[in-house]
Amino acid sequence: MKTWIKILLLSLTSLGIVVLWVLGIHSEHKRPLKEPKIIVHVDGADAFLNEKELYNRILSNRWFVQNQRSETLPVLKIEEGIRAMEEVKEVRVYKLLGGDWKIEVWLRKPMARIFAKNGKSYYLDTDGITISKTHLHTAKVLLFSGEIAEPLHHQNAIKIINNDSLKNIRKLDEIYRISNYVCNDPMLRALIGQVYLERSGDFVLTPLVGDLKIVFGTAYSEKQVKDKFTRLKIFYKEGLPYEGWDKYSEINLMYDGQIVCRKRNKND
Repeated sequence: MKTWIKILLLSLTSLGIVVLWVLGIHSEHKRPLKEPKIIVHVDGADAFLNEKELYNRILSNRWFVQNQRSETLPVLKIEEGIRAMEEVKEVRVYKLLGGDWKIEVWLRKPMARIFAKNGKSYYLDTDGITISKTHLHTAKVLLFSGEIAEPLHHQNAIKIINNDSLKNIRKLDEIYRISNYVCNDPMLRALIGQVYLERSGDFVLTPLVGDLKIVFGTAYSEKQVKDKFTRLKIFYKEGLPYEGWDKYSEINLMYDGQIVCRKRNKND
């Protein structure tokens, strides 16, 4: 067979493949989409958003309608909309062959709940981001209350930590340091249930078991927080078992390198 005939046949074959590929893509774009496959990744037991709730939000925002064609699906708009949800840490939206598409969501992990003086409450996640309270979901986490009057909506504790001017007037960074340390320590997580912020700016811890007040003081740095909690753990492990759980009414951690205890009055 002559060379030019071989080249012609090869060219026609290649052209046919390209035409079929283009027609396939065109047909795929015109294909009606099915409901998305939604996967929600949760770090821990507390999920603030499930697959059904996310799908209902997508429908209510009209990012997707039933039998919508693949070519009209606004993938980037859907990603941006889901990423803007307070509960969401990261999201990926994929279009697949055959009229399928997929949404994969990673949720934020709450580690504290903050009750502000104005009556509103917010969750604080492990990245220092505040999340508005939801009536559909709750989380079993460390509770903060007291003289908390600063704005908490859409706040970032890490930004406060890295801003010297904000650190002097805000308490969210201190709340983050305390809750982050407790959240990552099994003993403290089982020991501390609530934290109260006094008008003086000092934090007071309330154990889950026992009638005892733990004066923690401030939490200006990670080093300060670690030192105070280390002393508290040593006292609980080595001191209280010998002294008795009912001997003291108050443990004070405010003084560097010390634990000052107040004995309980006989009338208490």
